[in-house]
Amino acid sequence: MEERFMNFLAHLYLSGDSPELLVGNLMGDFVKGRLDGRFPPGIERGIALHREIDSFAGQNLHFLRSKRRLDKLFGLYRGVLVDLFYDHFLAARWEDYADVPFSLFTSDAWRILCEHKAFLPERLQRILPLMFRDWLPSYRDIGGMAAVLHRISSFRLKRANPLEEGAEELSRHYEDLYGDFRSFFPELLAFSEARNRPSTNFIKSSS
Repeated sequence: MEERFMNFLAHLYLSGDSPELLVGNLMGDFVKGRLDGRFPPGIERGIALHREIDSFAGQNLHFLRSKRRLDKLFGLYRGVLVDLFYDHFLAARWEDYADVPFSLFTSDAWRILCEHKAFLPERLQRILPLMFRDWLPSYRDIGGMAAVLHRISSFRLKRANPLEEGAEELSRHYEDLYGDFRSFFPELLAFSEARNRPSTNFIKSSS
């Protein structure tokens, strides 16, 4: 099985203030192969940025350390869990990283994606309401993450998987995982800005 990345919130955040970049960055998991002008240039830049972010995360020492902290029984799903755990930390400590309220950020992202619905792959269109009305608002606490992991385990992935048991791993290794995230995220932000130089007026410069 190929590892799948699911850090939806991080991809939205790293798009800065560019609507088309945000659309493409979220689409990245749902668009395969060469782009070759299939979408508007800004959206294609977002898809390319998404792929670069996933590649960066998959090779980052802090991210890899987090994967090693999780029980080996989770196998290749450890990367999926770390993605989701890092989104949890970003959501739970949103005020440390952004100057706009979490609810306003997600509502603006929802509006932008709805305005560009014609470009969204059908599978993403089906998931989008769940993502914004259910998953993202639940990211901010461990109980919410447990519910999200249960739903994603049965909805997003076709084969049987252990994701719904991941909340126990989050609780067990919480402080260590958060320490990894605090080291990882500034590096990811710097990488993303160097690759694309998006306008990031809402992102706190101190992060």
